[in-house]
Amino acid sequence: MRRLHRTAYLLCGDGHRADDIVQATLTALYVNWKRAAAADNIDAYVHRILLRRYFDDRRTRWSRVRLGDVPAAVTAVAAADERVEDRDELVTALRSLPKGQRAVLVLRFLDDLSVEDTARALGCSAGNVKSQSARGLAALRAHFPVRG
Repeated sequence: MRRLHRTAYLLCGDGHRADDIVQATLTALYVNWKRAAAADNIDAYVHRILLRRYFDDRRTRWSRVRLGDVPAAVTAVAAADERVEDRDELVTALRSLPKGQRAVLVLRFLDDLSVEDTARALGCSAGNVKSQSARGLAALRAHFPVRG
């Protein structure tokens, strides 16, 4: 559950939406358990469901509705712990990427999936995963100056 939530959070950048995506993922897994149990790689199957729920959530108009006086652009809060600041910077940088690049980077480097497993989870070719990784990493490098 933690791994799924972390993946969903890194994709969408919002803890509450990540909860909703994980819940929808687990519901779909339960409903399609016979098909999931027959899958060669259950982890890739679950990741694919999670990604589809994330993409569906992004397409849904109600997901853009803001309740109350929440500002559209949330700024990172300065924290005493530098790791928290680094995480906030990373999440902000990930949000700036196109959803395909973001999904590839999260699955490849944060969930530690291979190129082939990532391609299977996303339903694309290994070459597409490699090119999306290269473009996404180049964009992230532009966000983070070299610290020396």
